[in-house]
Amino acid sequence: MQVWKFGGTSVGKPERMHSIRQLLVDDSSRKIVVLSALSGSTNALIAIGEAAKANETDSAFEQLEALRKHYDAFLEELYTTEAGLEKGKKVVESEFGYIRSLIGIRPFAPKHEKELVAEGELLSTKMFQAYLSEQGDSSVLFPALEFMRIDADGEPEMLEIETRLTAMLEQHADKKIIVTQGFICRNPREEVDNLKRGGSDYTASLIGGAIRAEEIQIWTDIDGMHNNDPRIVKRTFPIRELTFEEAAELAYFGAKILHPSTITPAKLRHVPVRLKNTMQPEAPGTLIANQSSDREIKAIAAKDNITAIYIHSTRMLNAYGFLRRVFEIFEKYKTPVDMITTSEVSVSVTIDNDTNLEAITAELREFADLEEHDRDQNIICIVGNFSADKEGIAMKVLDAMKNIPIRMISYGASEHNLSLLIHSKYKAEALNVLNERLFFYEDAMKDIFTAP
Repeated sequence: MQVWKFGGTSVGKPERMHSIRQLLVDDSSRKIVVLSALSGSTNALIAIGEAAKANETDSAFEQLEALRKHYDAFLEELYTTEAGLEKGKKVVESEFGYIRSLIGIRPFAPKHEKELVAEGELLSTKMFQAYLSEQGDSSVLFPALEFMRIDADGEPEMLEIETRLTAMLEQHADKKIIVTQGFICRNPREEVDNLKRGGSDYTASLIGGAIRAEEIQIWTDIDGMHNNDPRIVKRTFPIRELTFEEAAELAYFGAKILHPSTITPAKLRHVPVRLKNTMQPEAPGTLIANQSSDREIKAIAAKDNITAIYIHSTRMLNAYGFLRRVFEIFEKYKTPVDMITTSEVSVSVTIDNDTNLEAITAELREFADLEEHDRDQNIICIVGNFSADKEGIAMKVLDAMKNIPIRMISYGASEHNLSLLIHSKYKAEALNVLNERLFFYEDAMKDIFTAP
């Protein structure tokens, strides 16, 4: 059994839903299909919620009416029969009726906001299931709110998910296509909640891990994960194979196609993840698994909006416990650290969330001196197979960066990651020079020296 996930752009137009249905019926395997909300719907619902929270009821209803018109037009093109269209209209009327009731609640609490946002996924899946039913496909809708559970810390309850989902699959063993919602779940209070990190990708991975799927496929509008950012870099190419560790590093450090949380459940249950393109379904995409090709350098990613904090104290010299004291402060304010470098009397760290920066630095100054922290920094992450016996990797990277100032370097903590901290104004230049030197330079040299 496989798990296929389709994002907002993949379901954002009626013809794309038609294409998804064709992909599903052309493939013989039984599968669970995870859908996101139609592109633009989540943002529209969030805006409606903001208006409701501010008691701007008229504005909320005006925005809701505009969204309803979009869905009404969508329905007309999605279904091919009068019976199908009528069923789709009933779905939309029911869900929009519930949204109207939410807008009128006072006070409009966070739990109501989560219920409102969940309507995006509920609409897309119910509409799609009605379309499959219209076409006579063997399918069923599994409400994610009946099996997807998180605990008090917002973490998935894997055993509960597995138990509930297995029972539902056994009950509907005759169905070939099982449709469900991404992103949404219930919390311990039985309230509607969401998975936050990774959204629908995370849902697909949790489901794939729970049922020990043959494969998880994440369908987007990009041909797999690229070796660099194609929006900035002139020449990029899709990566055909990555290990779970390499993919997690790339996702954490800026590769937008996949959220780092997506990898974990699949990795724990050894379920391969394949990234595919709905616009080019014939393309092989990217396969993420326990093993991959032995190419040393696989890809480059960049993480934006980084702040660097520089901490100095002579108390570090021949002492112990200093770093513990430093990191207890970051833990207290729930602020993750991305990079760290140390010397005998200095520690430098980077963070990507400066919400509590003033409070953190105030507490650090109680026992250390701080330089002026650097904002507007970028972490450039080079990912690949950097085992201890590999030679020359750092030299290649640093040689490419010889004309760009580097504030910090992290290398050796992982066999898959070499990270550099630079000012954001050098980001585009860094990504391009690294791309040329690490992926195309040797090929160019071979062409020069083998030319007749």
